Amino acid sequence: MSRRTPAHWSRRGPLALALLAPAGLYAVLTALRRLAYRRGWLASERLPVPVVVVGNISVGGTGKTPLLAMLAEALKARGYRPGLIARGYGGRSTHWPRLVDADSDPLEVGDEPVLLAGLTGCPMAVGPDRPAAARRLLAEHPELDLLLADDGLQHYRLARDLEIAVIDGRRRHGNGWLLPAGPLREPVSRLATVDFVVINGEGGGVQPGEYAMRVEGDTCVNLADPTLTRPLTAFRGPGRCLHALAGIGDPQKFFASLEAAGLAFERHPFADHHACRPDELDFGPGTTTLMTGKDAVKCRGFPGNQARWWLAVQAVTEPDLAAALAARLPPPRSAAET
Repeated sequence: MSRRTPAHWSRRGPLALALLAPAGLYAVLTALRRLAYRRGWLASERLPVPVVVVGNISVGGTGKTPLLAMLAEALKARGYRPGLIARGYGGRSTHWPRLVDADSDPLEVGDEPVLLAGLTGCPMAVGPDRPAAARRLLAEHPELDLLLADDGLQHYRLARDLEIAVIDGRRRHGNGWLLPAGPLREPVSRLATVDFVVINGEGGGVQPGEYAMRVEGDTCVNLADPTLTRPLTAFRGPGRCLHALAGIGDPQKFFASLEAAGLAFERHPFADHHACRPDELDFGPGTTTLMTGKDAVKCRGFPGNQARWWLAVQAVTEPDLAAALAARLPPPRSAAET
């Protein structure tokens, strides 16, 4: 079953207006909590290495995962040794924090962390207590000189050196109201306090000082044999029985990318972080299935994966966000040691 974004989040209609009272209460509580951290009434934990938080101010997928993967690779190329931390949303583990690698169980630690660990090869730890996850990661990997935090823009217990807010270019801020009247976790004015604003995709335009981002990819990887790849265009053609599934924040983005490549397919949108079962991928003999990388990590080991593929994507930013980020960071420890 697909989880749709509530329709009232996109416009200021009667239902959104009816929810303004609880949204006002949410706004007061959010402002008081942030004030408490700014004034020191609630303590933030400062770590011995710089922390960069990549998050958003709205509910729903905005493209943080491919951006984090791109930043990790670009910073490694500049001599940094980054580690990754995340909440592990969707993970069912009862023992936190947890270290994550490409072979971890996504049902235990979350699908996005497993995908990120596989894409980047960076050490990673997850847990609802992000400072605790960071401490464990640094204890296990003292060579790390930088931490990239997946989400957590509102997790003020973890002190951060730089903040990156990612915004969906098509949806932007919806109706501009806070939860539950709108999609915002924090008011739009919060963006004035972050260090970088990234607009993912077209729709609302890019304002001065913002970074344009696009997610692109034209190579598919086989689920049964990761060494086997095909160009996306190989799945074109009449008479092909093609299915596409996406359990991400905005499945339509994935489907739109397949349509742009000229593919005809049957859509199967699922809720974000949906744990697929083998029977949900059984579309009959002679069928081929395409999915996102986030879905692929949960479908590893399923029977019939020889006919299933996932689309590898990468984020591109203009101007170069990684270069701007590195210019704001201390030099990598390897450079300082020489």
